[in-house]
Amino acid sequence: MQNITNTDYFSFQHKKMMLQRIISQTGSSKSFSNLFFIPFTILILLHTSLFAQVPEEWGAVSISVEEIDYPHPVSYFNFTILDKDVRMAYMDVSPRGTANGRTVVLLHGLNFFGEYWEGTIDALTEDGYRVIAVDQIGFGRSSKPIIPYSFQKKAANTKALLDDLGVDHAVILGHSMGGMLATRFAYSYPERTDKLVLVNMIGKRDFRLLRGWQSTQEIYQSEMNRTYDDILQQQQNYYVEWQPEYEKYVRIHYGWLQSPDWPQLAMVRALNRQMVYSQPVALEFAHLQVSTLILSGREDGPDFAEHAENTTNTIPDARLILLDNVGHNPHIEAPDRFHSKLIENLRE
Repeated sequence: MQNITNTDYFSFQHKKMMLQRIISQTGSSKSFSNLFFIPFTILILLHTSLFAQVPEEWGAVSISVEEIDYPHPVSYFNFTILDKDVRMAYMDVSPRGTANGRTVVLLHGLNFFGEYWEGTIDALTEDGYRVIAVDQIGFGRSSKPIIPYSFQKKAANTKALLDDLGVDHAVILGHSMGGMLATRFAYSYPERTDKLVLVNMIGKRDFRLLRGWQSTQEIYQSEMNRTYDDILQQQQNYYVEWQPEYEKYVRIHYGWLQSPDWPQLAMVRALNRQMVYSQPVALEFAHLQVSTLILSGREDGPDFAEHAENTTNTIPDARLILLDNVGHNPHIEAPDRFHSKLIENLRE
């Protein structure tokens, strides 16, 4: 069989749209040709996912991603958690343009780490900002202890890092799960938060009201059972149109499955997923005391725009900007539009 590369894939959302269009246009017909056409077309559209092959050259990736290049030098902040010595990796990047005296802290999502902020760091530093991009404990090049994880502790760790760097206040920008952390940081430390920016944040509603509870062991087992197809579909779901350069994160996640340390990272991921489920931040929206920008791709799953509007209406001082035809990772999928809107609003 000929190898299928990721450049051959339709995005998951594109395939779904095509399937819905086909069924809506032909579903009312009872002709033999249409009865054959629908399942045959569905099979063709799904073929690339069902029979995807992992590129032969892909090997293991360490859970500390030491072989993955970061766009700027990585430093480490050392401290202890529950008597465990840990280190938190971060990039502290000085302005390239005329310094404006302001700092932006970037908080990553569950399936990424600080490296993916490369374009955002470039855009902000060019405009005069100092940028600090953090790998939270459990992610990227930071330590991965098996401990209870909490948004409160992550916020406290981030504050301790800023204290160590002499940063008294900053813009706090969080993407996806990082949006939940950014919300908790701004709620807990309003005096340290110049502005809150939420980018395609998850957790705008309490997950406990939306789905049933799973034990950490069950979540861990689901991580251990991940496959290449699972990873590929998850990453495809983040974008409206799949591009070859997005394959990088498929390769990293698949490489982790091949690492002898994968069980450790799988448990860390399970503990963080349990945190996301069991530690909602939605009730804090109404009590935020800082100016908030919700800047997101509009095409991020069913009812995303509606929930983003509800969140905006709940936060006392919030503005909503949705980027059309952009998915979960706007800073990657539409960097020019995203960074233009971000910097324009930070200047106000």
